[in-house]
Amino acid sequence: MKVALIGLGSVGRGVATMIAKKDLGLTITGIADSKTGLIDSNGIGITEVLAAKRTTGKCGDPGITAPDVIKKADYDALVEVTPTDALSGEPATGYMKTALNRKKHVVTSNKGPVALHYKELRALAEKKGVAFRYEATVAGAIPIMHTLEHGLAGNEILALYGVLNGTCNFILTRMADEGLTYEQALMEAREMGYAEADPTYDVQGIDAAIKLVILANTIWGNGMKLADVDRTGIDLLTADALRLAEEGGCTIRLIAEANPKKNLFRVSPRIIGKTHPLVTEGTLNALTLETDMAKEITLIGRGAGSVETASAIIGDLLFIRDCHVQRA
Repeated sequence: MKVALIGLGSVGRGVATMIAKKDLGLTITGIADSKTGLIDSNGIGITEVLAAKRTTGKCGDPGITAPDVIKKADYDALVEVTPTDALSGEPATGYMKTALNRKKHVVTSNKGPVALHYKELRALAEKKGVAFRYEATVAGAIPIMHTLEHGLAGNEILALYGVLNGTCNFILTRMADEGLTYEQALMEAREMGYAEADPTYDVQGIDAAIKLVILANTIWGNGMKLADVDRTGIDLLTADALRLAEEGGCTIRLIAEANPKKNLFRVSPRIIGKTHPLVTEGTLNALTLETDMAKEITLIGRGAGSVETASAIIGDLLFIRDCHVQRA
């Protein structure tokens, strides 16, 4: 299976590394970062490309852009892993539409296009007879979409709630375990690479809310938007709040919740018992699905990381290949 890879940040490098390392029957024939690109229908030497990226910051030819790769390369599936733009979803949405219109499958970890343009992208993929898959957009390596699509097929999903942001979970874990202030825990998260220099996207619950929108639209097709989610972050939490929760045998976690029958779509810090399955440590994610037949199913795993996210992307690619998705 031939793959075009757009984006060589942490996730893109993880995908490229795992494809080069494992004998999965996947060949990268087009690759691009924000400034350069390469096209070779016989396959690109990934080890050399990654070495060049490390030493020069570029993956290939300055005369080849990401749109060039998408429009001209010979590939079966586009892997789009550029940074998320939560306001417009661009340029990734345009990249995906171009590939879909070429009757190419699309696999992405990019939350913006899926949260903003899910219905349009899904409809275009169906029209062109190709797959549009986005397992890696929610909770990293946890196979949430696969579970919904296959493991829980036939079940009605009644509600869901979970810990969907590893940065916030790490900060709250450190505040509870060590009595750190929010500022101290955030500084530690930055030092360990779990938080960005500007942590707003994570600590104000935006990232978790976008993931909630993706899940809601996937499960219920209700046209949810980010503005429909009631959102409160963790940036105003105090060490005293964690201490008081601890005294009651509880702790605090940033919980994303969706219950369409109650018209409840919310991300907020919640006090929960310390033995609750959603009380995971560090950067782990967890999600509970309430169903009519299987009752409650809880999935726990690594919600971020280059190799962990690559696991979800490669899983989508192999699903497409092995299921022989028919093109129009």
